[in-house]
Amino acid sequence: MVQYAVTLKDGDWTVFKDGEPIERGLTRSAAIQMAKDLAFEAEERGDNVELLIQGYYGDMSRRLSGGADD
Repeated sequence: MVQYAVTLKDGDWTVFKDGEPIERGLTRSAAIQMAKDLAFEAEERGDNVELLIQGYYGDMSRRLSGGADD
């Protein structure tokens, strides 16, 4: 399982892979697009993917490979 996350950290939107920051200082929309692209590439390789995206008010949305949402 590969996990990508988009969160607000220290005032910047950051993309994480498996808990490690891989890109900082993005707009929220750019960070979401980057995470979605990375998740798509991982799924193409056959990996299971969890995608977490923080909303503006701190709420988190979660998406798993295969389109299942929590």
